[in-house]
Amino acid sequence: MPVNFAERRARVLERIGPHAILLVPSSPTHVRNNDVEHEYRPDSDLYYLTGFREPNAALTLAQGDAPMTLFVRPRDLAREIWDGARVGVDGARAQFGAHASFDVQELDARLVDLMLDRRQLYYALGHDRAMDERVLSALFAARRKARKGKVAPTEIIEPSVVLHELRWRKDEAEIAAMQRAADISAKAFERALATTRPGAYEYEVEAELRGTFRRHGSERCAYEPIVASGPNACTLHYVTNDRRMEDGDLLLIDAGAESGSYASDVTRTFPVNGRFTPAQRRVYDAVLRAQQRAIAAVEPGATLPKVHAAAVRSLTESMVELGLLEGPIDALIEREEHKRYYMHGTSHWLGMDVHDVGREWIDGEPRTFEPGCVLTVEPGLYVRPDDETAPAELRGIGVRIEDDVLVTAEGHRVLTAAIPKEPEVIERRMAR
Repeated sequence: MPVNFAERRARVLERIGPHAILLVPSSPTHVRNNDVEHEYRPDSDLYYLTGFREPNAALTLAQGDAPMTLFVRPRDLAREIWDGARVGVDGARAQFGAHASFDVQELDARLVDLMLDRRQLYYALGHDRAMDERVLSALFAARRKARKGKVAPTEIIEPSVVLHELRWRKDEAEIAAMQRAADISAKAFERALATTRPGAYEYEVEAELRGTFRRHGSERCAYEPIVASGPNACTLHYVTNDRRMEDGDLLLIDAGAESGSYASDVTRTFPVNGRFTPAQRRVYDAVLRAQQRAIAAVEPGATLPKVHAAAVRSLTESMVELGLLEGPIDALIEREEHKRYYMHGTSHWLGMDVHDVGREWIDGEPRTFEPGCVLTVEPGLYVRPDDETAPAELRGIGVRIEDDVLVTAEGHRVLTAAIPKEPEVIERRMAR
C-alpha cells in the first residue's frame, strides 16, 4: 500500500498554523571505528514526512508558496563511485515533492530567511548538540533582522506535540507495513524453532533470525536480537548470544524484523530439546496466562496501566502458587513484591521506533487507547539461578512472551498471532 507523504505533511502544516516553521534534520552518521561508520538508519520523523533516506539532510515545512524545502547533499560523481548514487538537489524536487531544494551546505544561511515572518520554530532541541548550535545561531541572526522591521520566532516548540501525536495513530499503510514486519518475524521464528537443539550455540539461532529477515525483504533487525538460553534468560537485555545451549535449557528469543521502516517486537520462549520440564511448564503457563489476560484488556478507552495491572495481578497470583511469594495478593501488589520476579513494564508503543513515540500520560492521567495505536504486551517471570529463596526447581528459569497488538474499533488484533506460543503447539513443531 503506497504511503501518502504529502498528506502527512499537510496534516502537520495545518496543525502548526500559518505563523510557524518546522525543522527536521536527518540523523547524524556515527563512526564505528577508524573510517568505518555504523549502518545508517534515517531519522524516523524525517522519513515519516518525506520517505527520504540519505544522511546529511534537513527538511523545513511552513505554510506559504513553498511549504516544503529539502536540503540535501549535491550530486558528486567522485563520491558516488564509493558511496552510491545520491538524489541531489534536483532529485529532491522531482522524486520527493520538495517545492524548493538546496545544497545542505546552504542550510545555515537560508534558514535565517526561512525563519523570518514566523513566530514559532518547531525544532527538537537537545538531540544533536552540533545541530542545536547551528539552529540557535540562525535564530539569533533572524532576530537581529527582526530589529529592522521583520518578524522572527520568539518561541521554540518541541515538534513532538504535533508530529509524534500524528505518528502515534497508524493509518492503513502503516498498519500494513507493521503486519509485513510481523509476518517476516514469524518466518524467522519458525526457522529458530527448527534450528534450536542441544549443543548448538545461541549465535547459530541468531544467524537464522537475521538471515530470514533479510531473505524476506526486511531492511534490518528492529533492534539487537536477544537469544538467551538457560540462565541468560534472566538477564533482560542479554545480547552476547554466545552460550552453548544445553539439554534441559529454555531458550528466550526477543527479536523483530523492520520492514518499510516499521518495527516488530516479538518474544517467545521454548525448550531447547523440544519438551518442557514440569517446572518450566508451570512457569511458562503462568506467563502465558498473564499475557492472555493483559491482551484481553486491550480495547479503545483502555490504558497502559490497565494492561500492566492485569498482567501484574495474574503473575502475582501465580508467584504465590509457585511458592515464590507468600501473602494476600492485594498486599503483595501494593508492596510491589512481584518486582522481585517481574521487574519491567508490560507494554510500550510500537511503530517506526521499537519504543515508539506518543505520550503515555496527558494532563496527569494515563492516555486512553484509540483505534490505530499499536502496543506490545510482554509479561515475564525471571527466577535468577542464585535466588536461594526460590524453590530449587525454578531457579534459573526465565520466561517472557511478547506480541504486537493493534487497537481496533472493535477491540484489538494481534499482529504477531502467527508465531506459536501455546506450549503444545511449540512441542509439536519442534518434534517435526
